[in-house]
Amino acid sequence: MEEKKKKKLEFNIIKNEPLDGHKGFGKGALSLDNVSPVIIDVEEGEAVIDIGAMHARSAAEKGIKFLPNKDEVPNGKPYWLVWVTVDRDERGPHYAGVTACEMTVDREIRRGYKSLPEHVNRMDKSIKRHIIVDHMDEKSKVILREFLQNHDAGMWERSAQQLKDDLGA
Repeated sequence: MEEKKKKKLEFNIIKNEPLDGHKGFGKGALSLDNVSPVIIDVEEGEAVIDIGAMHARSAAEKGIKFLPNKDEVPNGKPYWLVWVTVDRDERGPHYAGVTACEMTVDREIRRGYKSLPEHVNRMDKSIKRHIIVDHMDEKSKVILREFLQNHDAGMWERSAQQLKDDLGA
């Protein structure tokens, strides 16, 4: 029996601007090309890029009916969905937008909590290069900080000081 090698997921790296020089329809539209969803499993202490989260189909979300009231999922396992947008400037690629959304999942009852409007709005904020992570618990901040640093130390170093400060670096 041969072991299958797990494919390492990477952050989406910036492509050439498809509308470069084009001034017509769609110019100025936001692109999802540079956004990657990172799922933090707080209890397990790990973070992974899960592209399925772009359409609410991450491993944590599959088979779960999400409710808008957190009280209806009292035994939910805590997760964070973090939208990470990568950008490039004269110094090179860096983490430009990083925003976190809370989510809980109770596999036993197949129910979870998340605020869909918050998830959409935070993805939009990440695309627009905002940093919104200061509301995360300390353990999750450490998990995210170490994940981003280990993924690409250079990108971490070139990122905004606000990101480093908000994640306790």
